[in-house]
Amino acid sequence: MIDMNVAAPLAQALEAKGYETLTAVQQSVIAEGVEGRDLLVSAQTGSGKTVAFGLAIAPEILAGSDRLLYADKPIALIVAPTRELALQVKRELEWLYGVAGAQIASCVGGMDYRTEKRALDRGAHIVVGTPGRLRDHIERGSLDLSFCRAVVLDEADEMLDLGFAEDLEFILAAAPEDRRTLMFSATVPKEIESLARTFQRDAMRIIAKGETKQHADIQYRAMSVAARDREHAIFNVLRFYDAPTAIVFCKTRMNVNHLMARMTNRGFQVVALSGELSQQERTHALQSLRDGRARVCIATDVAARGIDLPGLELVIHADLPSNSETLLHRSGRTGRAGNKGVSALIVVPAEAKKAQRLLAGAKVVADWVKAPSAEEVQAKDDQRILEHPALAEAIGEESAMVATLIERFGAEQTAAAFIRLWREGRSAPEVLSDSLPPPPASAPRERGEFGPSVWFSLSVGHSGRAEARWILPKICDGAGISKDGIGAIRVKEDVTFVQIAAPLAGRFGPQLELEPGLTMARMEGEPSLDRPERAPRPARDDRPAYKPKPSRVVEDDAIIAEAAPARKPYAKREDGERKPYAAREEKPYAPRAVAERKPYAPREGASERKPYAKRDDADRKPYTPREGGDRKPYAKREEAPAGGAKFKSAGYKSFGGGAGKPARAAGFKSHAAEGTGYKPKSDGDRAEKRTYAPKGDESRPFAKREGKPAGKSAGFKSVGADGKKPFARKSDAPARPRADAKDTSKRFVPPKGAKR
Repeated sequence: MIDMNVAAPLAQALEAKGYETLTAVQQSVIAEGVEGRDLLVSAQTGSGKTVAFGLAIAPEILAGSDRLLYADKPIALIVAPTRELALQVKRELEWLYGVAGAQIASCVGGMDYRTEKRALDRGAHIVVGTPGRLRDHIERGSLDLSFCRAVVLDEADEMLDLGFAEDLEFILAAAPEDRRTLMFSATVPKEIESLARTFQRDAMRIIAKGETKQHADIQYRAMSVAARDREHAIFNVLRFYDAPTAIVFCKTRMNVNHLMARMTNRGFQVVALSGELSQQERTHALQSLRDGRARVCIATDVAARGIDLPGLELVIHADLPSNSETLLHRSGRTGRAGNKGVSALIVVPAEAKKAQRLLAGAKVVADWVKAPSAEEVQAKDDQRILEHPALAEAIGEESAMVATLIERFGAEQTAAAFIRLWREGRSAPEVLSDSLPPPPASAPRERGEFGPSVWFSLSVGHSGRAEARWILPKICDGAGISKDGIGAIRVKEDVTFVQIAAPLAGRFGPQLELEPGLTMARMEGEPSLDRPERAPRPARDDRPAYKPKPSRVVEDDAIIAEAAPARKPYAKREDGERKPYAAREEKPYAPRAVAERKPYAPREGASERKPYAKRDDADRKPYTPREGGDRKPYAKREEAPAGGAKFKSAGYKSFGGGAGKPARAAGFKSHAAEGTGYKPKSDGDRAEKRTYAPKGDESRPFAKREGKPAGKSAGFKSVGADGKKPFARKSDAPARPRADAKDTSKRFVPPKGAKR
């Protein structure tokens, strides 16, 4: 029976969904004294937190009514860290508030912004989204939180880890101060407590029951495998458990793509889920898992939070997570709502210590077991055949076909065909190397205390460039042990000695080939690791006297003596023989006398140069023209048109010397012909000059001159004084014949060789 504190529309939706009782976290958020208060809730993954905060904000959304009216602005806002979680929250709230008629809009990255804006414009009671897209809508004005009464932060710790702290502060600042703020998280680190103190008022701390015992419905299994068997172990685990839906977590996108290609080749129905995919591709992948078209999802940590897939019974950690919290969230995809699940960690020897630290930090206990072998997978398949429900059902309409098969092929042949068909649809199990789980973690031992051990020899030494850091991982991978089981490593010239713990020595056998050309053989007893003894050093008294080494440059001193000049022996000079110091007497400065310059004298044989004397103007001779050049002085021509050289082109001759011929233009005469000299005009003469007067109405009209061809200026003359003859075209002029387009005789043909 559903609690009476739940509103009637929500209680009806829960009963229709199949809820008989509420979980611990759902009951705690609707208890007495909680309504209207800010909440900081921590509950383990899969405990029903989505329905919990849906019930918690019901008083603010419904406000006592059973049916919601049109909402111009959102009443509640839910913020989730990832797109998949936001869309999942929207689906959960749609059936929870479906009876109440609530309109729910989503705002997540990767979706069409215009579609989301139209949904907000139509009116939404609840808005669910991711921090980045919600902030985008607020900044653009398409999302108004002025009427928001409740804000829910789902997986708040994950949002802080992803760097959404600034976006969360912006979103909460855009909502009214008197709103109700609820924070839900699997863990409550210091950052969440700080955010709660900043944006919540007197928040109530709720810790759901069972939080101290993490994932009671999940069975943890740590499977120790050799490094080369990592992928084969994953295939066998999937085949051994044969879960309806399984998820495999990888560290990087590249690992996701690689593992998906390998599993597709083996016939697994797989989909990928990583950050490089578009939102549409990620949505289709999740829908394929829900519809049953795919059974295995290979994903990065983008799917570690909030993803709820029906029938998810198996989680495989192909790559170990980076911290214990991620391990819990990955594993929390299974074992939800009271269902059982398995979380399998694939651990190679080099990561055994890390796996133990992660399990200890998550406060969970894992069973260290071997990865399922090919025989175990085959036995599990045979058991499923025997337990298949189709074998227990009574024979019905197919009885005739059954009789035909048995009659034609026999019962044994028919059963064998059934088994072959069963196995054809499944990948063959992989053969793994024999590996055992590593010993449990023990207290750190003191240096030098290794315990009982067995020595082995390797067929490589210094001559083969062997080093301890190169040998160690090869031994771990070859025998499937961790480095804690290896003691001393002593590299010699041609051989290397390795100390192995006695409980693990049986894995190597008498001899083990680590790789081609590198063998590891068991020794009887301990090798001799002492250094070879050196000859004793002679006593100090027995040592020979010191002899200096000969010179490296010249070995014979006689050669040096012959080559060097004879030197006088050095004799120290007495101070009495040294002369006293005397400063030099400085002479006074005297300028140098300048020698007198000699007068200029021409060179011998050169003509004597007369001294320069300035010429007086009175000594100049008068100008006389050249012979034969009786040039008259310039006289300006009366009534001559202005201009100069441009009149030469019109037929005028230059004035001046010449025969005095008249100019070509009528009305102008050369001054030279008249013999007149230049006369400057007086002011009276300038006054007598006629001024320009424009023509009046009595001016004669233009008339074409008769008898002259048209087209030239010489063929026209002014009309007489009567001025009454109108312009008339000459009638007797023959008409110009029109050219025939077909006549090619008159067309221009360029001569041969002409440039075009």
